[in-house]
Amino acid sequence: MEKIIKLQTHQEVQILLGPRDEFAKAIEKEFKVKLTVRGEHLKVSGTSANIKRAGELIDYILEAIRAGQGELGRSDLNSLILAFKKEKPKKALEKREFEPVRPSITKQVGPRTKGQKEYFEGIKKFDIIFGIGPAGTGKTYLAMACAVEALKKQEVRRIILTRPAIEAGESLGFLPGDMYEKISPYLRPLYDALYDMMEAERIEKYLETGIIEVAPLAYMRGRTLNDAFIILDEAQNCTAEQMKMFLTRLGFDSKAVITGDITQSDLPDGKPIGLLQAQEILKEIEGIKFIYFTGQDVVRHALVQRIIEAYDKSKDK
Repeated sequence: MEKIIKLQTHQEVQILLGPRDEFAKAIEKEFKVKLTVRGEHLKVSGTSANIKRAGELIDYILEAIRAGQGELGRSDLNSLILAFKKEKPKKALEKREFEPVRPSITKQVGPRTKGQKEYFEGIKKFDIIFGIGPAGTGKTYLAMACAVEALKKQEVRRIILTRPAIEAGESLGFLPGDMYEKISPYLRPLYDALYDMMEAERIEKYLETGIIEVAPLAYMRGRTLNDAFIILDEAQNCTAEQMKMFLTRLGFDSKAVITGDITQSDLPDGKPIGLLQAQEILKEIEGIKFIYFTGQDVVRHALVQRIIEAYDKSKDK
């Protein structure tokens, strides 16, 4: 069987096929169909059931393109493929009832999964929000986008990015360099996300003037953080004492986002995980929100989701 889909512009053809036809090949592989472009028509060939699923995905992408969301990355496509392979793709994706943030002129960032949508909305509504779940779910990236936008709109005066520097098998004392050079590798993921949101020249200026601060968690002790958007990353490596210390730093007109993956803690055995304790102690407090991500929210390579699901099944056994 086959289905013919009419395309309106050459841009639609380019976006659907992807660079070097990578997107078309991914759709063909995952849905077991054949895609053929002839002029302004896209032919989808295969079994009736496979054509139906692939056709729904292609229609959804075209609808997004025509609504002005012109960019489609490989991670976007992977998320859409996973959603449309399920029984109820429309429910999995849901219509967006909000505007994605635009941390820079050229970049627009928004949630791609149901879990990310809940997290994204929670950041807007709550002063303290926890994002807990596996790697690749966008916990830090979405928080960073919201922080940059809040700074851009002058809702806060500064951004503070922090994470605990856990030794994880290596002693900091034996690493080369001064203290800044020793802790820099622990903070690298925060810098990576930041440089993806803003121009390098502006970031360097903000770092010099203190408008943006990237520091290990130990540097937060004794401070009161007013008018700030604060992100605590890798919170599964916080001790109970560190978590309490961090949460009590929150000052007036500030917002804190705490992210972590409880299954990936590097704390020594027997050391209480502050993130776990915070869940129990703070779950009933009004104004604090906990969002839990699953493998369904992973927006990295499709294999990452399958790896997470395999480990979850092994743990259950």
